[in-house]
Amino acid sequence: MQTPADARASGPSGLWAPYVPSEQAPWDLRRVVHLHRRAGFAASWDEIEPDLSEGHEASIARVLEGRSRAGAASPDFPSMATLLADAAITAGDPDRLKAVWVYRMLCGPDALGERLTLLWHNHFATSNAKVSDLAQMRRQNELFRAHARAPFGELLNAAVRDPALLVWLDAPANRRGHPNENLARELLELFTLGIGNYSDGDVQEAARALTGWTVVDGTFREQIKQHDPGEKIILGRRGAWTGTDLVKALIEHPATSVRLARRLCDLFFGEPGVEAAALKTLADGLREHDLDVGWAVATILRSRAFFAGGNIGTRVLSPPEYVIGATNALGRTEPPPSTLVLADWLARLGQDLFYPPNVGGWPGGRAWLSSRSLIGRANFAAGLVEGSAVGIAAPLDAVRLAARQGKPGDRHGVIKAAANLLIGLEPGPSWREAIGRTLDSSRRGDELRRAVATILASPEAQLA
Repeated sequence: MQTPADARASGPSGLWAPYVPSEQAPWDLRRVVHLHRRAGFAASWDEIEPDLSEGHEASIARVLEGRSRAGAASPDFPSMATLLADAAITAGDPDRLKAVWVYRMLCGPDALGERLTLLWHNHFATSNAKVSDLAQMRRQNELFRAHARAPFGELLNAAVRDPALLVWLDAPANRRGHPNENLARELLELFTLGIGNYSDGDVQEAARALTGWTVVDGTFREQIKQHDPGEKIILGRRGAWTGTDLVKALIEHPATSVRLARRLCDLFFGEPGVEAAALKTLADGLREHDLDVGWAVATILRSRAFFAGGNIGTRVLSPPEYVIGATNALGRTEPPPSTLVLADWLARLGQDLFYPPNVGGWPGGRAWLSSRSLIGRANFAAGLVEGSAVGIAAPLDAVRLAARQGKPGDRHGVIKAAANLLIGLEPGPSWREAIGRTLDSSRRGDELRRAVATILASPEAQLA
């Protein structure tokens, strides 16, 4: 049965009306590439072709159901990911744990699930620099993955009881008579309501409600003797509130749905984002759907707004989106690159997995494009096509890349093929000529690979 929120979000005149291909907004290469770059980590030509032929509904369904890269994932992927993570923990090696997550992003079937896992890692930003426990960081990562599409209340209740997060935010120091406000402040400011929707007094009282929440032997414990049982006034409500009461009240507060809607729109929309009315409609729908993240993501990815021309090529790619996306798009997965090396590239470009810079996470957006990171991205582009800098012995076969799309193996054919994969558009003559002028034709193979690297390092390729 359709709810009022469904009618508003998906009705023909709604702000989140379903995308229907038209002459102005056809289901074409540009929109297929857009879908995979925004909701995953780009796509190879083998993945793009079926989407073009089978249409938008089947393509979006594969993404939403976690099957967007099912054909590229090996049957033993789940067991291999577990084996690699176990080995990283046994070795006590954070670099290997980062590499396991890169392996999941690069080789797993559910690209959208990994994008959402990254979103929650940034939302509940926790750094191993303070936690200093790889097993706990791994469990947190698995928690985010397991609850990636769940109702937000389920995710929030699990996250605020996660040992890594509790240690990160000094929960063990928050005791009756000696409140520590770190967990309470971030719970209100970053995880739910957002600035402007609570007072310092609310933070102080929330800290009292959370007293007794601690970690014992690596496990969440609620120690009654350390809990302050007194009356508290939080968000205008008086009672002997506990931590559980607090979380429930925050889930039910209207500001939480707005913050969640904004988080999801930040993920799937570029600048300038969505208008205030659209954000409010999505937040209203979230409240009527029990803050169901899966519902909201499906609403966004099926919407006319998501596939609008003004939402294509306007969002700066984060380091994982750029690095993993380029590796996938150019087919640099057979033989596979070193995930240890790719994880190191992510850190060099500004996103060191499991080590966010602070409780606010990575700022994102234009902050990814500093002078230093742009040089780093250009170096990565050159290294990816040559191979050795990412742990691949053989350089990119640019002629074969073009042939897969039925294009000639000359300069113009390779430039068109690479631009299709990395940007979603065949470049015009002037752009092709501009790239061509940067190349030296003395060695044909090197020249063609440099053409691909030049496209990957171009301003257009930094935007999804």
